[in-house]
Amino acid sequence: MASKAQIKRWGQWALWLIVVIVLSVMYAKNDGGGDNTSADDKSQVMTPSGKHDDASRNYESIMMPRGLSDYVVKYKGYTSHFNKTLHIPNCVSYEITATETRGKRERKGQFERDENVAGCPNWWDYRDSGYERGHMAPAGDMKWDEQAMNETFFLTNVCPQDASLNGGVWNDIEIKVREWARRDKTLIVITGPIMGNSPKTIGQDVDIAVPEAFFKVILSPYTSPVKAIGFICPNRPCGGVIKSYVVSVDEVEERTGINFFNALPDDVENAVEAACNFNQWMNQ
Repeated sequence: MASKAQIKRWGQWALWLIVVIVLSVMYAKNDGGGDNTSADDKSQVMTPSGKHDDASRNYESIMMPRGLSDYVVKYKGYTSHFNKTLHIPNCVSYEITATETRGKRERKGQFERDENVAGCPNWWDYRDSGYERGHMAPAGDMKWDEQAMNETFFLTNVCPQDASLNGGVWNDIEIKVREWARRDKTLIVITGPIMGNSPKTIGQDVDIAVPEAFFKVILSPYTSPVKAIGFICPNRPCGGVIKSYVVSVDEVEERTGINFFNALPDDVENAVEAACNFNQWMNQ
């Protein structure tokens, strides 16, 4: 028969065992069994692909004007908002990271129709038109992946663009975006055409609308402070430096009717979209 002393010791051991079990269960819930990362912390978490895993915000979110033809196509490296009536994208959007700017794949690809997208033209619709097939999401931003590179040559990513602009100031802006992405780690880039009231058209099988200008808006969402900038370039030979084409995001919204960066808190969105501070981007 156990003594009182033994019974007391067994009781103490049982109590300690219960405490250990309870603490183990609590630890599993808080650490091993769930994600207790806050929404703000998640904005800084990177996925294996190098993309930001931001469950609470989608900085590429776009609100199009009511009634505008807008078919959304998600490719590996970018998203196209394609207009099957104009046969060009309303805009394209993508995130570019510092790692992606260091991709080593050579630019290569063949322009082609995306057979899955109604209204997408064929490559020959641009032939002898007097315009180049201008990438909206540059092939140079997709050197990190072969598929991403190839998909920039779908004509859902292309607009008729003046050759001098395409190889001049527009290319200079694209190069600067990659420099800024390396510095700021991550940028959101949205690019597209600005249409006139009665655009002329090109094409053999379809009437592809020719933009009167092009825009690019850029958001640096993970810097302090958050900042944004816009560019508008007429669809003709453009001289000078890229600073000459800087505008606010608000001006681009006014010209296009598109609402950008609406996932930002309202006060931040209003402040960064009204800004037109090229020096802020050059000096940081």
